[in-house]
Amino acid sequence: MPADPVIAAGRTRCWISLPGTQPHSSELDMTTLGLIGSGRIGGTVARLAVDAGLEVVLSNSRGPETLAELVAGLGSRARAATAAEAAEAGDIVVVTTPFRVYRDLPVTPLAGKIVIDTTNYNAQRDGTIQDIEDGAVTNSELLQQHLATSKVVKAFNTIFFPHLAALPRPAGAADRSALPIAGDDTTAKTTAAEFLDTLGYDTVDIGPLAESWRLHPGTPAYGTPYAAGTPFWEHDPSPADPAAIRAAVEKASR
Repeated sequence: MPADPVIAAGRTRCWISLPGTQPHSSELDMTTLGLIGSGRIGGTVARLAVDAGLEVVLSNSRGPETLAELVAGLGSRARAATAAEAAEAGDIVVVTTPFRVYRDLPVTPLAGKIVIDTTNYNAQRDGTIQDIEDGAVTNSELLQQHLATSKVVKAFNTIFFPHLAALPRPAGAADRSALPIAGDDTTAKTTAAEFLDTLGYDTVDIGPLAESWRLHPGTPAYGTPYAAGTPFWEHDPSPADPAAIRAAVEKASR
């Protein structure tokens, strides 16, 4: 059931409960996860996916041969490829690259697919993008504009990679954590929630991509809910349930 409406920024916002927010018996309708970018978050998502029984196709900007060690560690369900090949192979594709290269993502092989965006905008690394600085657009909205024929869902960008690796729990576990997501397509968010559920996480849908600024670095939802103390990168993982994530998201301000 949807949570009660909450008042934020002078308007009524309704939290949407997706399948990942409660135990359910449906099976994820996918077999292969594609990854464009295979760093700390990408490698962690790949490990969780392999452990959940999915095939994984990894890629990075340096070429498949540079992923040999990671692939070997993941086992027979994983293989390396080019970004275009990973995009083509994946039933769902995770983009986990520095945001500055978003215009280089392959459009055609991602057409019609759900693309999970883990990226965070960092002006020092990515260069200043004034529309993001001014709050006129989020980086995920820019990615959606580039991938106009795909369905972008924001996820995984608020959690430190060792915490992501440590906190998965079976559906219904009392200490199961939730990850916030945002997106403009409701069906895509439902599928993304099912994917997160397969990996061991509940889901809190915070609304469209325009609301994903609430998940940006420096907001209350970023990192801290999943750690036993602050700064989050210096502390052990600590579960964060859907109520904790909703509360953190609501505290965000511009």
